[in-house]
Amino acid sequence: MQDADTPIARELEDQVRRRTRIAQTKVPKPERTRVMTVANQKGGVGKTTTTVNVAAALAQAGLRVLVIDIDPQGNASTALGIEHHAEVPSVYDVVVEGKPMRDIVQECPDIKGLWCAPATIDLAGAEIELVSLVAREQRLNRALTAHVDELGEEAYDYVLIDCPPSLGLLTVNAFVAAREVFIPIQCEYYALEGLSQLLNNIELIRKHLNPALAISTILLTMYDARTRLSAQVAEEVRTHFPDTVLRSSVPRSVRISEAPSHGLTVMTYDPASSGALSYAEAATELALRGEPSGQ
Repeated sequence: MQDADTPIARELEDQVRRRTRIAQTKVPKPERTRVMTVANQKGGVGKTTTTVNVAAALAQAGLRVLVIDIDPQGNASTALGIEHHAEVPSVYDVVVEGKPMRDIVQECPDIKGLWCAPATIDLAGAEIELVSLVAREQRLNRALTAHVDELGEEAYDYVLIDCPPSLGLLTVNAFVAAREVFIPIQCEYYALEGLSQLLNNIELIRKHLNPALAISTILLTMYDARTRLSAQVAEEVRTHFPDTVLRSSVPRSVRISEAPSHGLTVMTYDPASSGALSYAEAATELALRGEPSGQ
């Protein structure tokens, strides 16, 4: 018992304190459906991981959540345990074929209150097929709006759209369908590279297609408290975006990386892990902040 003040004991005590705080915090239901596009043109920043785990955490807090997987790789669909082979009705059928969204949405098998509109490999050709369609940038927005209106009081509290790491027509559709942009930034050397281009593109979308769009949330991912680099990147991002960066950050975690291979989010794969705890804190903070003022 004399080793109660070891680093491991302190870490366990901190985790218990954080878990208790989350359990005691009531996550508020938004006044209307919050539609958030999770975007970053840089790949490997934890975009899909953030989408599925924040969505899972919000659903576990008692909210109704839809994940729209608009990335042809379909990684969000995999992580949520959703069928998405070539024959499955998917987001492709909605944006290209004009099918109603209710026909493609599947409920997540592990988490009550969480649904997914899956992506299939067909989406890889959607960029080309969309070019010739009327109102090509509005296809997802119109389908989602009709779906939410149709649900009425049973509508989702949150819709999170997982984008491919590029600015093609699929990502433009995601920006037009959302009111908020949620940007995960990894705590590594190239963190801010390409971010100015993303901000320019968001500004173009605001000017020409969706004036209501705003960057509401930035989450620092892959944070390694042992390195000075992580601390420097975190400080730089917080300096540039003081009002949008969440206080919570997500550490590098083997459990977070392992979860998708089991068709699970880390929230169900290892709920006691530091990664699950961090995503629960981020989701709670995001919900408590509410929509940016002026929206």
